Amino acid sequence: MSVPGVPAADRGTTTVADRAVRRIAERAATEALAPGEVRTGRSSASVRGRRARVDVTVTLPYPLVLDESGERVRSHVADRTARLTGLAVPTARVRVRELRVRAAGEGTVVAQTVAEEQAGGELRARRPWSPRRAPVAVAALAAAAACAVLLYDVLAVHAAGRAPARWRSDLMDRLTTHGPHAGAWPGAVAAFAVLCLGVWLLVLAVTPGARGRLPLRPPLPDVRAVIDRSAVATLLRDAVSGLPGITRVRVRVGRRRATVRAGLAFGELDPAHRALTEAAERALASCGAARPPRLRVRLRTEPAWRAPAQGGDGQ
Repeated sequence: MSVPGVPAADRGTTTVADRAVRRIAERAATEALAPGEVRTGRSSASVRGRRARVDVTVTLPYPLVLDESGERVRSHVADRTARLTGLAVPTARVRVRELRVRAAGEGTVVAQTVAEEQAGGELRARRPWSPRRAPVAVAALAAAAACAVLLYDVLAVHAAGRAPARWRSDLMDRLTTHGPHAGAWPGAVAAFAVLCLGVWLLVLAVTPGARGRLPLRPPLPDVRAVIDRSAVATLLRDAVSGLPGITRVRVRVGRRRATVRAGLAFGELDPAHRALTEAAERALASCGAARPPRLRVRLRTEPAWRAPAQGGDGQ
């Protein structure tokens, strides 16, 4: 409901917190140069009305021209903060705390950070964890359906005054007359089924699952990558199918082993086996798997294969 006589612009206030402005200014400082070049330290911001004052402490890489780089950081912080907050930022103060020496041959600071973390073992590939949506959804729907049927019958009896359903009366009579003794085999079977269902759900909850995927080496921190085993099998099949004399290629990729079976239509067996193994190893290494499966190659001669003539032209 609108208030008569009061302009729309005066019907409330929007306040931007100092902390939000400080976070935006720090993020803007890291965007001023190339990714990873600028690092921020202790910063502050104060908002007075529609004006904001920011003070950012940064670390720049060496060598750089300080006046030009500092001006670029300062202007970017002022413009970016004003654009994102809607406040006027007349001045932004940037303090260069220190200079950081780049590593030799380093293209970017991000590449150096990733290399250091990989060398230190911090970037570890983890198996993907399956959310197990289908089993949980099926169990939940089954339980909800059973509860809904029981609730409908109870409400029909107490609210509408109807007689209880035949199945519920028979069930109650049987539970009353047959206790949980050895002769009541239907109850034992039902209890065993519920026990198996519970154990199955617990196993699904504590195991990672997603057995059809292989983890890849993480390219960056907090980045996870996986590849389907079927894709690895297709890559291996394409890599070895073009070799001379190779026919009937079958590939099976598991979590720990990749098996390549092929037939040889013509040519010498040992050189063909070595060429097949080398091509499969190159294809498997190109996948970038964190823990590549062990390769197993089997090459058999086709029924029409004949051994090459020794010392002749093969005719």
